[in-house]
Amino acid sequence: MLENQKFETTTDRLNLIRTELKNKGLDGVIIPRFDEHQGEYCAPHDERLAWATGFTGSAGLAIVTVDQAVMFVDGRYTVQVRNQCSSDLFSYQHIFDEPLENWISANMKAGQQIGVDPMLIPSAWWDRFAGGANEAGAALVATSSNLIDAVWADQPEKPLSPITPYSLENAGKTSLEKRAEIALQLKEAGAKVLVETQPDNIAWLLNVRGDDVEFNPIPHSFLLLKDDGSANWFVDSRKLSNDLSEYELENVETADPSSFISSLEKMTDEGTQVLIDPMFSPVATRLAVQAAGGVPVMKPGAVTLTKAKKNKSELKGLRDCHIRDGIAWTEFSAWLKREVPQRAEAGDPVHELEAEERILMERQRQKNFVYPSFRSISAAAGNAAMCHYAATEASNTAILPENTYLLDSGGQYQDGTTDATRTFAFTETSEEFKRAYTAVFKGFVALASLRFPKGTQGHHIDGFARRPLWDLGLDYDHGTGHGIGHFLSVHEQPQRIGKPYNPVDLVAGMVMSIEPGFYVADQYGIRIENLFEIVEEDDGFLVFRNLSYIPIEPQMLNMVDLTRAEIKWLGDYNADLKRVLGPELSPDAYDYLMRCTELPE
Repeated sequence: MLENQKFETTTDRLNLIRTELKNKGLDGVIIPRFDEHQGEYCAPHDERLAWATGFTGSAGLAIVTVDQAVMFVDGRYTVQVRNQCSSDLFSYQHIFDEPLENWISANMKAGQQIGVDPMLIPSAWWDRFAGGANEAGAALVATSSNLIDAVWADQPEKPLSPITPYSLENAGKTSLEKRAEIALQLKEAGAKVLVETQPDNIAWLLNVRGDDVEFNPIPHSFLLLKDDGSANWFVDSRKLSNDLSEYELENVETADPSSFISSLEKMTDEGTQVLIDPMFSPVATRLAVQAAGGVPVMKPGAVTLTKAKKNKSELKGLRDCHIRDGIAWTEFSAWLKREVPQRAEAGDPVHELEAEERILMERQRQKNFVYPSFRSISAAAGNAAMCHYAATEASNTAILPENTYLLDSGGQYQDGTTDATRTFAFTETSEEFKRAYTAVFKGFVALASLRFPKGTQGHHIDGFARRPLWDLGLDYDHGTGHGIGHFLSVHEQPQRIGKPYNPVDLVAGMVMSIEPGFYVADQYGIRIENLFEIVEEDDGFLVFRNLSYIPIEPQMLNMVDLTRAEIKWLGDYNADLKRVLGPELSPDAYDYLMRCTELPE
């Protein structure tokens, strides 16, 4: 974990970086949060942004020049970045509203050079940043080595976790079947080779799992897939067992990851078309293809979209594991609602870290559970206003009856991945809070009950979840929904629901979260999140079918503000909870479920 690593002072680190800039003849360096796979979660070896700046959020980037340092984060991290990155050393900008390319255009001078490791940013980002540099008369330079690695003296080693085969029963299709399907898409696109650098895509394609990144059952590797379905897999052989017959490696050649870029160049003849994802493959792959005389075909990854549409076995696994996860959630909720007031009265209150451990313990009792799908956001009172808060020993806040509490938590199971959020109250809440909680619930139901035609994309329907908040002059600065993997990443591309344009059709078989929220800094946070499977109805329209079986706390709702349709939705949902979970719960959790599904007047 990052908090256990030993760092020098931030001033020392920035000075080291600036010295290295001078040594390399550069005027600035871009430091992304990405690793070589453009993933959300990084191994300790790849936490370069955290080492350089102290910022430990899951998204962001920095630019360091000889006299300035700027942090770029989104709305989830505006509080965190100021807590972790001193304003004496850094200025702050919104990564979307005030993007880096605009800063480069306004602040860099003609003739200056900005270095960036081409393995750490995708092509789309390179083009944006290069455009900003061109406007300033400056230049973006692909460095031959990483500047942070050069000065990070105690950088951890690259991960080396074992790679295990993933059963056909869970995967649903053989690797040969999957590769043949993607190869056909390659031919249709007129490409000879597909570049694949996303570990979850490769794990899915080859029916393997690993453990190179915390919370994600994926191994780090690279892959080149040819239009005949054969593949070159660039993976550290020490991760594989001695008996390769355990893996589905028919027509797959293995090689060391260090040879990935050079092999891509050798495989690319003059005029060869190579399919590269502009958003999720490092620009180094495009530069290599161009250097070899090939033609980069910049299109969204074929594996990414195919993987997003779950097959029958994957959907069954996701449905099954969500029932077990719902049992864990309900047992936890019963414990929390009992212990918080009792322990507070006894002078020994429940704290955030204890609650986080409790939900983990309840999951550990469930069949096929492996580990959490992300670090739980166990947040009391004002901590819940930070969307990606993580409790530490220093911040570990008591969960008191007079405050509210938010838990965003998920699990990795052998047959699927889960993610859900609930907000809890232990005494009567303020009218302001109830008003906001009711609006969040109304937005949640509006989207959860929506019917929509084929061709609908996430940004088309985002407003349904926000409308009740907008009516009150309120909003939230995060997405409304994301895809989820099948015992893979908890945040899966390419589908999502949010304000930004995202030209990906929502189709049957995709699994999405729906999670509107509202936050008041230093006071409270509200979020309700379930996962849903997209299903096609008889008339061709699409709907969301619920996967998560977790009680929604009713006492914070203003029932008079709910429509008949919203009350009916909640009643039907509660009936499903009692039917599915009731027989599996302990007596205490069953009593809690009965109380929680009684709607207030």
